Amino acid sequence: VLSIQVKCYHEIITIGYRVYHSYDLPWFRSLSWYFLLCVNYFFYGETVADYFATFVQRREQLQFLIRYHRFISFALYLTGFCIFVLSLVKKHYRLQFYMFAWTHVTLLITVTQSHLVIQNLFEGMIWFLVPISSVICNDITAYIFGFFFGRTPLIKLSPKKTWEGFIGGFFSTVVFGFISSYFLAQYQYFVCPVEYNSETNRFVTECEPSELFQMKKYSVPPLLQAVLGW
Repeated sequence: VLSIQVKCYHEIITIGYRVYHSYDLPWFRSLSWYFLLCVNYFFYGETVADYFATFVQRREQLQFLIRYHRFISFALYLTGFCIFVLSLVKKHYRLQFYMFAWTHVTLLITVTQSHLVIQNLFEGMIWFLVPISSVICNDITAYIFGFFFGRTPLIKLSPKKTWEGFIGGFFSTVVFGFISSYFLAQYQYFVCPVEYNSETNRFVTECEPSELFQMKKYSVPPLLQAVLGW
C-alpha cells in the first residue's frame, strides 16, 4: 500500500513540476517530498499508537515518540511551512502558492486514501480483498462485454467504452461480489480483525465472526412471492 501511494504521489507531483519547470521554482520538489514524509509520519504514527499500544509500552524510546507524536508531527509540518515561506520569490508568489495547494491536494488524494485502506486491512482482509478484486473484475468484464457486444458509445471522452460493456461489467461485478464475499467469509483469517498478542509477540486473526459474516435465512416478502409465483 505504501509503495503504491508513493508512486501515485510521484506521478501527480511530476505533472505539476513538468508544467512549471521553466519557472525554476526553488525547493518545490524537495518540499513536496518533505510534506509527504510529514503526513505519513502522522498517519502511520496514529496507526502504531492504536494497534501496537502493548508493544510500544515495552519500549521507552517509542513511548516518547508516541506520547508527543502529534506535537512532533505539527512541528515537522510547521518547519516545512516556514521553509516554503522563506523560499517565496517576488515574481512568482501566485504560482508558488498554487503549487503549494497542488501538493496538499495530492497529499489528500493519495495519503488519506492509503491510510484508510490500511485501517480496513486491520479490520479484516476481506475489506481489502473484495473491493480491490471487484475493481479488477469490473475492468476485465467491461472490456470483454464491450469487445464482443459493444455497439453504443458511452461517453465522448472514452470512445472505446460502450453501454454494453458498462452494463455487463456492472452486473458481473455484483455477482462476483456475492461469490467472493461468500467464499472469504468462510475463513477467520479474512474476516477477523488483526490484533497484536503481547504474550506470543505476534499478530493473530482469530475471533468469533460477527453476524455480518454468518449465513442466515431470509424469507421473501409475500408481495414478491406473489409476483414471482413462489
